[in-house]
Amino acid sequence: MGKFDAIYDDYMKRRKAVLDMGGEKALAKRKEKGQTNARERIDMLVDPGTFVEVGPFMKHRQTEFGMAERFIPAEGVVTGYGKVNGRYVVITSEDFTAMAGTFGEYHGKKFVWACDFAKEKGWPFVGINDSGGARLQEGMDTLESYGWTFRSQILASGIVPQLALLLGPCLGGQAYHPIMNDFLIQSKTTGFMGIAGPAFVKAQTGEEISLEKLAGWEAHAMKSGNAHVVGEDEKECIELTKRLLSYLPSNNEENPPRMESTDDPEREIPELDEFLPEATLSVPYNMYPLIEKVVDEGTFYEIHRYFARNLIVGFARFNGRSAGIVANQPTWKAGGLDVDASDKLARFVRFCDLFNIPLVTFVDCPGFWIGSEQEWKGILRHGAKTLFAWADATVPLISIIVGKSYAGAHYAMLDKSIGADLVFAWPTAKVNIVGADTAASVIFAREIKQADDPEETAKQRIEEYRRKYEHAYQPAERGYVDDVIMPHDTRKYVCHALEILENKQVARPWRKYSNICL
Repeated sequence: MGKFDAIYDDYMKRRKAVLDMGGEKALAKRKEKGQTNARERIDMLVDPGTFVEVGPFMKHRQTEFGMAERFIPAEGVVTGYGKVNGRYVVITSEDFTAMAGTFGEYHGKKFVWACDFAKEKGWPFVGINDSGGARLQEGMDTLESYGWTFRSQILASGIVPQLALLLGPCLGGQAYHPIMNDFLIQSKTTGFMGIAGPAFVKAQTGEEISLEKLAGWEAHAMKSGNAHVVGEDEKECIELTKRLLSYLPSNNEENPPRMESTDDPEREIPELDEFLPEATLSVPYNMYPLIEKVVDEGTFYEIHRYFARNLIVGFARFNGRSAGIVANQPTWKAGGLDVDASDKLARFVRFCDLFNIPLVTFVDCPGFWIGSEQEWKGILRHGAKTLFAWADATVPLISIIVGKSYAGAHYAMLDKSIGADLVFAWPTAKVNIVGADTAASVIFAREIKQADDPEETAKQRIEEYRRKYEHAYQPAERGYVDDVIMPHDTRKYVCHALEILENKQVARPWRKYSNICL
């Protein structure tokens, strides 16, 4: 018998208790529901054999309300680091089988360690959320720990990418963890998030509502825009996380990883020459096929697919280079920008700028939406966010004007004056302060009113204005468009532009940050 056998035996018993999480019954119950546990989720995310756990023996210090005798394995959250597709990430994975994964003082301290460690090492942070909420038994210690965690997340923001997976309930103060990340990936079947659950809502307001309707994926992916990506189940959410990480650098001092590509950067796309439905651009069309044809085959990864669908944003690759895509979607609200689309655009652009990801826009936008509803929601304030985002950006900025580019949306979708490095227009582009119909009706209002045939005079004047101003060549003559290109050459021009702008440098006077219209 060895002299340390008793010590090692005690160690093995303690470690086994931690690794057993909430115990066989709790784990079996989850399995019956088709749910994975905290450690299984980490195993699904990281490369085999690369995860190193930190803080498995952490323990709460509260003694009141029966907590002295209570054993909470790993404090209800597994933390550590491992590799995803060969690159290190820091991970927190909440364990619902351990006191419902509730958030207490040392649960919070483990979160803070993970955020701070990610920031210090320059590694992305991935948080897997599945918690019953605040651990009320710890009172003020729980409350203060939330503050430490929020501050840690905020100070890491813009330094390392932060991704949240919503794979279980996440209610109350706990919900601020995922919402403050750069991207939130929510499971359709198991992910729920809200500032309060149905019981609390009923007690405080009298409203009766189900958890699914209040806090499920439709509430956050479609209505609030809180969820950026949606997966059918836990497994798909984890796969989507892996794929999203592949477009991002590990930190703000690196460029995104460049992948091998077999898709020819010089590839012409003849079908784009007939892609638009008609010359006047009054018939809606679907922008997705255009994006899919121009980017490296199969690389488009959409963000906010279900929210503000009049605008498309996401990541893709051009000749293996990662880029952010911003495009209007004419099949929804004619591709015009409203309050939600403006917020969607601004936040995505600012993320790409923070992490050295070039941006490419595909423009067919009639303008910002007008009228009392949008005015009272603050369309001017929200629209201004897009201008701040573009003007502040220092990454390569490339714009392709496919169709309409009118009024304030001309800047909001990226033009030369707001900061684009290169602007290309298709021959079908219609670039002007307003559309010909509107302009002619104002400029020639008196003449049209006094004419013998007002309708015919209006028609003639509109056509005259359209021929003179509403096309791609006036901005090209002034240097506001760098070239008018054939649609089939679009991919080639974007690939060339990204190559020559790869080492773009911008020098500006020092300031903390711009006072964006939040």
